[in-house]
Amino acid sequence: MTPILRTEAISKRFGGLKAVDTVDLYLSPGEILGVIGPNGAGKTTLFSLIAGSIPPTSGRVLLEDRLISGLAAHRAVRAGVVRTHQIVRPFQNLTVLENVMVGAIYGKGRVRGARERALEMLQFCGLCDRASQLPGRLTLAGRKRLELARALATEPRVLLLDEVIAGVNPAEAQQMALLIRSVREQRGLSIILIEHVMPAVMSLSDRVVVLDAGKKIADGKPEAVVKDPRVIAAYLGESASSVAASAARPTPTSSSTPTSTSTPTPTSKKSDPGGRS
Repeated sequence: MTPILRTEAISKRFGGLKAVDTVDLYLSPGEILGVIGPNGAGKTTLFSLIAGSIPPTSGRVLLEDRLISGLAAHRAVRAGVVRTHQIVRPFQNLTVLENVMVGAIYGKGRVRGARERALEMLQFCGLCDRASQLPGRLTLAGRKRLELARALATEPRVLLLDEVIAGVNPAEAQQMALLIRSVREQRGLSIILIEHVMPAVMSLSDRVVVLDAGKKIADGKPEAVVKDPRVIAAYLGESASSVAASAARPTPTSSSTPTSTSTPTPTSKKSDPGGRS
């Protein structure tokens, strides 16, 4: 199957620091790809390269056969690639509906139908009853749903989710995992997911890529990756590896539904003194 998105030897250097180091990555149509690794591994920098927030030092990003690396962020969005941010910053002086309308207008560069698209995404993300409120009245989980609704309103083909589950309580984490799966199943999107909540990553991902110090050190099925000695040494540790392995399950089909027998909860992760993510 031809990948919908791929990076070829993508690298980013900040002075003497190589944050992303010749990473090859591919995303298949309809796939959920998990990206994990310790703090400082280069995960968010990789997202920024794919989404056009920063240009690569070398290498390239392709959406199918179209070169998108080096495009400005708004051009990458209009090409079909959009990201959420780890730190959610909605427009505080706009209502929830108006925030999502910004995404609808910005994504396709047209005002016509923006309100209808925004309302549809609020309904999908469970925020329709909050449309007239200011985002400051939302919980953290609500603001993360708003960030997701705003991204979906751009009508993307590829969705990059940066820690949309981290920081919420277990019940909210379970609901967010259900919503992410619905994005793939009902909206037909391909998703790359950065997350530190390992049970969620293992249960959602069809495949997992592991970064460490900017390099890709593993790529495969979740149940295989968590047993990789390099991944255990760099990120998981022995105890967390056992927890993650128990959460991994076979790749879901389009007709599968998420189980509710295990609630995603954060697990420990090794940190990097450089503080990059």
